[in-house]
Amino acid sequence: MPHLLQLLVLVAIIVTAAKLAGAAATRVGQPAVFGEILAGLLLGPTLLNVLGWPIFATRPPLEGVEGTAPLITIVRDLADIGVILLMFVAGIETDLDEMRRVGKVAFSTATGGVVLPLVGGALTARAFGLPFLWEGLFIGTILTATSVSISAQTLMEIGALRSKEGSAILGAAVIDDVMGIVLLSAVIALARSGGRPDLAVLTWTVVRIVIFFAIALFFGRYLASLARAADRLGVSQGLLALVAVVAFLYAWGAEYVGGMAAITGSYVAGVFFARTRYKERIDQGIHPLTYSILVPIFFVSIGLEANGRELGGDLWFTFVLVAVATLTKAIGAGGSAWLSGFSGRRSLRVGVGMISRGEVGLIVASYGLSHGIINRNVFSASVIMVLLTTMITPPLLRLVFRARRPHRAPIVEETVAGPPEEIDRRPRR
Repeated sequence: MPHLLQLLVLVAIIVTAAKLAGAAATRVGQPAVFGEILAGLLLGPTLLNVLGWPIFATRPPLEGVEGTAPLITIVRDLADIGVILLMFVAGIETDLDEMRRVGKVAFSTATGGVVLPLVGGALTARAFGLPFLWEGLFIGTILTATSVSISAQTLMEIGALRSKEGSAILGAAVIDDVMGIVLLSAVIALARSGGRPDLAVLTWTVVRIVIFFAIALFFGRYLASLARAADRLGVSQGLLALVAVVAFLYAWGAEYVGGMAAITGSYVAGVFFARTRYKERIDQGIHPLTYSILVPIFFVSIGLEANGRELGGDLWFTFVLVAVATLTKAIGAGGSAWLSGFSGRRSLRVGVGMISRGEVGLIVASYGLSHGIINRNVFSASVIMVLLTTMITPPLLRLVFRARRPHRAPIVEETVAGPPEEIDRRPRR
């Protein structure tokens, strides 16, 4: 079968499975994203291994003609585009004024959510006989990652993205990403130098991050004017075309210029557009493409990356790694939020919202495998850890927010400035 036809069938299977599983999840009181991730696990190599079916067999290239990319590579690319747009939508939904009010909490949450998982991961590796340098430190680095896309999707579903806790989670996740990249760069630099710190590499890493945010802030001042000009071009969907271009360029800049995850750039772009008078039109226009095809592909692709059959005798290590990843992130992030002034209930919500590792953890684990820092078994265990923490975050978030959410017709909340215990929440009508 021609490559294009294989891709069309695969995308049809993925989207259908994601939507049906999402519908089934909502019927049992769970967010749709929970079912979509389970659909990926069902279709992946752990169970059905859909990519190994004869219909998707790779044909040898013709003589003199370059071979086509494997289907999983194309799925990953589509998933990356999906998560970039998902994070742009999260940025659009972000209340920047509220995020400023929780800035101290966000920074404290991010710090606690990095330090405790790093220590816990390194000690876990050492307990199972793995060398502290550099495999142990790198496993700890994998655990420091936070994937805000999973939490953002769930918070949007339950109408809590604009809450004080939602703003703290989003702000902390962005700061966490910067800290994680600096930490990853430090571990890589130390590993390459045989334990001797390469200050030049670390300094350049920080400089790149500063350069990206400086450029992003500079151009962000002109996005409202560009949006107005694009809206007056007289072409079909000129405004949305500009939005997509900016989201993709900011994502590119975050990774290529700043050395961070691309989703950080698209999130920043969304925050900027949220400050314009076109916010509602952009939000309504970007949703259909994002949530009909690309986001389902992203969530299913997480399951496609996992292969539980490779774990073998490392099941205990995997089990402990999942437990440590969950507890250290929840306690580190939630405890830091509590120390910064959040109430116990709000701190618990923030801690739970930071548990998911998602694509960020997969990126870090893949980097370690490709550079020979971790072996294949540790990588497989890390992928299962990423998958399970990603799967448990939506239902846990739903559980800790359940007192705030009606059974049907969720509301989007606004907050009024004040001490955490005295916030007055009013539904937006």
